[in-house]
Amino acid sequence: MVVFDNAGIGDTTALPSPLSVSAMAGQASALIGALHLGRTAVLGWSLGGMIAQALAATHPDQVSRLVLAATQAGTGASRPIPPAAAAALASSNLATVLSVLFPPDQAAAAQAFVAGIVQYQGFYGASDAVKAQQTAAIAQWMAGQDPAGRRLRSIQAPTLVADGTLDQLNPVSNDRLLAHGIPRAGLLLYPDAGHAFLFQDAAQFVPVVERFLR
Repeated sequence: MVVFDNAGIGDTTALPSPLSVSAMAGQASALIGALHLGRTAVLGWSLGGMIAQALAATHPDQVSRLVLAATQAGTGASRPIPPAAAAALASSNLATVLSVLFPPDQAAAAQAFVAGIVQYQGFYGASDAVKAQQTAAIAQWMAGQDPAGRRLRSIQAPTLVADGTLDQLNPVSNDRLLAHGIPRAGLLLYPDAGHAFLFQDAAQFVPVVERFLR
């Protein structure tokens, strides 16, 4: 498994402004090429899911299977991210951020999530400039202004769309829209789970992904 930082994060080179999801997908494609991975399975969460869609649409020869977790289509038809949830996610208060990632009754999962990410140096570190560029790229994608986002139906890789039913950042209707827009895509929703469902319900989700990738 290969995990990488997106543009401008960690030691990954920043891309020229204005940043776009398609440009980040191009950077991911270059990484796949540099590592000689050939056709590889791709899992993207949230913004990563948008990048994964763009990668599958623009570089289909590099994507064998696609897992899209808690993310939105770039066709312009997705319901917008609720402003209150977006503001909470951008908060400097960790408890506020966690409140939009996990339901209130999943405190143990939230604590385990934090314990996991703090093991990594510079965890989730991004400059204000990069965060602003990412926010603008997401808005462009969701408005249907990124050309790759409008190529949803061209994705031919077997695809699994997954999310939590209580995702405050991404209404479930967006998951259904995404799964309906990709030919033969499957949809999996976890009850009592939010945007970070893949961490909360990892014990159930990981085996599903492993079976899907076989």
